[in-house]
Amino acid sequence: MDIAAITGNINTIGYGISVIGAGIGVGIVFGLGMQAIARQPEARGPLQTNIYLGFALIEALAILGFVLAFAAPTGS
Repeated sequence: MDIAAITGNINTIGYGISVIGAGIGVGIVFGLGMQAIARQPEARGPLQTNIYLGFALIEALAILGFVLAFAAPTGS
């Protein structure tokens, strides 16, 4: 196994870790958002906006991890 294959495998593992983190983050954001809406239904509009904004930021980090996994030098 050459260094390029090892680097590719490490990049894939790094992307997997970033996706796990994004999944946990999205779960926390939506879970706590639904809990906040259940406690105070009249604040649904602003809370829903913040939930979607948090979701977008978390997913942007996951996409960044995906891009960096393939943009890393392969060592050839």
